[in-house]
Amino acid sequence: MINLSILISNSEVSGPGGLFDINATLPLVAIQFILLMVILNIILYSPLLTIIEERKEYILSYLAQASEKLAQAKELTTQYENDLEAVRKEAQLEITNSQNIHKEILNIELDISQKYIDSLLETISSDLLNKKKTALNSLDTIVQSLCTEVETKLSI
Repeated sequence: MINLSILISNSEVSGPGGLFDINATLPLVAIQFILLMVILNIILYSPLLTIIEERKEYILSYLAQASEKLAQAKELTTQYENDLEAVRKEAQLEITNSQNIHKEILNIELDISQKYIDSLLETISSDLLNKKKTALNSLDTIVQSLCTEVETKLSI
């Protein structure tokens, strides 16, 4: 604090202007400031601004390319989805046709098997009927012969 008070007391200048005396140094400092601003603008800020502008154009070009590729990807996606849907419908139709063909084949084979089984049953039943008739005929002759034998034994 003491140094500050000494500084303030020493800054008092006797004469015109005092602390805020405007002489030739203020325009000189303004000219230096403007000159440094122009030099910095030429040396530092202009290349930096051009690099920033180039980077912006680079990013915008890649964004445009990305949006084009995204649009192409969406178009391909819809095309592939349509193709996939068509293939699914075709496969479903083919499956249905295949099922119908296999049903017809199964029905035909069942009919053939049923006819074969019916003819086999008919053959077996007719064979059994013939054997039954033969057995009955032979049994009838045996019974007749037994009856005559019994009659002869009874008559004796």
